Amino acid sequence: MAKLLGFNKGPEKKKNSSLPETTDSPLDITTITWGDLTWVNVPRPTEREIEWLAATYNFHPLAMDDVLSRKQISKIDTYPGYLFFVFHHAYYQKETRIASKRQWFAFISDNYIVTINALELRTLGALFRDCQANEDTRKEYMSNGSGFLLYRIIDRSLDSYFPVLDKILNLMEDVEDAVFDEEIEAAKELAVLRRDIITQRTVMFPTREILIEMENKLKRYSKIDMTAYYSDLMDHMDKICNTLDECKEMIEVYKDTDYTLATNRLNKVMRVLTIISTITLPFLAISGIYGMNVFAPGGIEKGNTTTFVVLIVLMFAIAGAMLYYFRRRRWL
Repeated sequence: MAKLLGFNKGPEKKKNSSLPETTDSPLDITTITWGDLTWVNVPRPTEREIEWLAATYNFHPLAMDDVLSRKQISKIDTYPGYLFFVFHHAYYQKETRIASKRQWFAFISDNYIVTINALELRTLGALFRDCQANEDTRKEYMSNGSGFLLYRIIDRSLDSYFPVLDKILNLMEDVEDAVFDEEIEAAKELAVLRRDIITQRTVMFPTREILIEMENKLKRYSKIDMTAYYSDLMDHMDKICNTLDECKEMIEVYKDTDYTLATNRLNKVMRVLTIISTITLPFLAISGIYGMNVFAPGGIEKGNTTTFVVLIVLMFAIAGAMLYYFRRRRWL
């Protein structure tokens, strides 16, 4: 049966007398208990919640410092009697189209699992609330030990990532179409998507390393054989990482292709402008000669209409000869 500590927005609200008496607001800590296993969740810890956790579970001060730190690497730390995990997940802001990574933490021992900042992941928040409200869910997820519960949490997190992966693949197709469409500037779209893929890789690849190390360390905290479960989990993670690798390679190809096509279009424009400048060169040369303030054969003082016509015909003849030469050389 679920037991709630401190402030809780869930449907079952109950105050535990084990919390320290204080005139401040209640601690933002919620627990769910099934059998001998307790799931403790701290949505957004402050120093008060950290002090309570350290006093109640005797967590190491270095682990508590990591929890309060804004930037940590994904890792597993082994302490006497428990394990400490640092995980990351990708957070995408639709308004700014910027992907960033958020971190969450887990302490796991024989009879408890403590998750911190985990409710920022919507799927994990839904799982926690489901365990609060549904006895069958608590039995399914919590009856096989804390190691199995952590596996199910991570499995839910990975399952929720596949729609994100599908979105990235759809964007890849859109970017591919934009690259080969001369009327669309694809450079910005490529840069945004490339940044997003890099962020996803910085989240998923360290997580895969943690999962490889985690299987052996969580055996002692599971009541059943977890080999098949973690094999399935690694299959999902390998699929995600391999897809991100392919996306990274494809986005690099698209970037190079867009640069090549843009350079080619610029070269075409420059070639046309150069040819036009070259063709008009005889006009400029002849008109420049007869525009000087000196006497010249056929000039104003001694010229007539016939001279003007001859000059125009000469200009066009030279220009036509140049066009013919360019055509023969296949420059046009």
